[in-house]
Amino acid sequence: MTTLSRLDLGVPGLSTVLGGGFIPERAYMLRGGAGTGKTVFGLQFLTAGEGSSLFVGFEEPTENVRQNAATLGIDTDDLAFLDLSPDGDAFAADSGYDVFGADEVEGDAVTARIREAIETHDPDRVFVDPMTQLRHYVRDDYQFRRQVSSFIRYLTDRGVTVLFSTQPTGTVSDEDLEFICDGTITLSYAKKGRTLEVTKFRGSSFAAGTHTARIREGGMHVYPQLVPGDHNTGFTAEAVSSGVDALDDLLHGGIDRGTISVLSGPSGVGKTTTAAHFLVEAAARGEHSVAYLFEESAATFTHRSEAIGLPVKELREGDALDVRDIEPLGVSPDEFAADVRETVEEDGARTVLIDGISGYRLSLRGEDDDLVRELHALCRYLRNMGVAVILVDDVGSVTGKFKVTSDRISYLADTIVFLRYMELSGELRKAIGVLKKRTSDFERTLREFQITGDGIVLGDPMTRLRGILSGSPELVDD
Repeated sequence: MTTLSRLDLGVPGLSTVLGGGFIPERAYMLRGGAGTGKTVFGLQFLTAGEGSSLFVGFEEPTENVRQNAATLGIDTDDLAFLDLSPDGDAFAADSGYDVFGADEVEGDAVTARIREAIETHDPDRVFVDPMTQLRHYVRDDYQFRRQVSSFIRYLTDRGVTVLFSTQPTGTVSDEDLEFICDGTITLSYAKKGRTLEVTKFRGSSFAAGTHTARIREGGMHVYPQLVPGDHNTGFTAEAVSSGVDALDDLLHGGIDRGTISVLSGPSGVGKTTTAAHFLVEAAARGEHSVAYLFEESAATFTHRSEAIGLPVKELREGDALDVRDIEPLGVSPDEFAADVRETVEEDGARTVLIDGISGYRLSLRGEDDDLVRELHALCRYLRNMGVAVILVDDVGSVTGKFKVTSDRISYLADTIVFLRYMELSGELRKAIGVLKKRTSDFERTLREFQITGDGIVLGDPMTRLRGILSGSPELVDD
């Protein structure tokens, strides 16, 4: 099988989507509405080349393009520019034809200027922004398609790799150009922010679907959708201890590596504190552990943990434990998955806490079906990588009807540990139990749960109480 060479596009993450990059000496279309990042993408494409590159601009003056690029840290000093944007003199000039109308005389002049720039700079890469502007210089759509096809052939015959942008509107389509190019990339907006999608790529496979795109320092960054089946590693199945003997006894040794454990219960019952014990115990053994906090800050998590004797600060300073607070409205699921992948594959994380599912949902900005789909992909990836995963799930109600998990995520869990409030003799107390564990047996009793200055404490099995799950237990005779 022949392996085609690829070009670096200068857009982090895009090579994963395209299977390596553009194939040289071919033409690619970049479509999208105003503000989606087409010009930024094009500049990154040009500046990633080792040879000569040419920017052909029909709308923005060169100085504006350079200034905008500089604000993102993109160096355009080595780029050649052909500025075909209109200026104020064109409006005031007493010309023989309407400055806003299509005209063959003007079209011929534009073609000559482009040809002259190509022959002068002899570029390896050319970006035309936007190609659809040429439509105004020809009589009809047929002539436009012929002119663009001829232009692209002229460039690729010279060994140039071509990228051109388009701006489809409700009245003017760019679909005719898709047949001319070798690949199509669409930039747009969705609930999760800017997105990128590849719909055509001749001579190569590509990652289908809608991927997140962000514009920040350095330009556009692409965060591919996570495909869990593409990632796998061998690992030893073993129990991960909490460091609390009674809790480990409930779980017949602890939670297992390569599994998903859900800690569920109402607000304030102790879910995060319980999860912290697993993280600290793993970190103390020298295993890299990571907590992603969607609902509290790293400072608060550290302070609360230290208050009950968990040495989170010391472990964080020693890099065994990483605690990150995540702003859910500032990150998309694709970006978060990319962060998790880096933590697992580059930093070697073996225990990961996601606290909590309600906060993670905010990053989706969509329906509950999105939550199930995105969380499924992330958890399956982590399971394939042999990570012990802990999800914290807030079920809402304090007492009353027993609810295991929220948002239809119970099927994801290999292990479910639930915490429950109960009213006993006029006092609000807590209970803990295990509802499910796929990988081993578990203790089926309920135990009283307390948070003390020395961490969590589990009492003896509460065999003399009935109705604990209702929140209003009753004492029964032996």
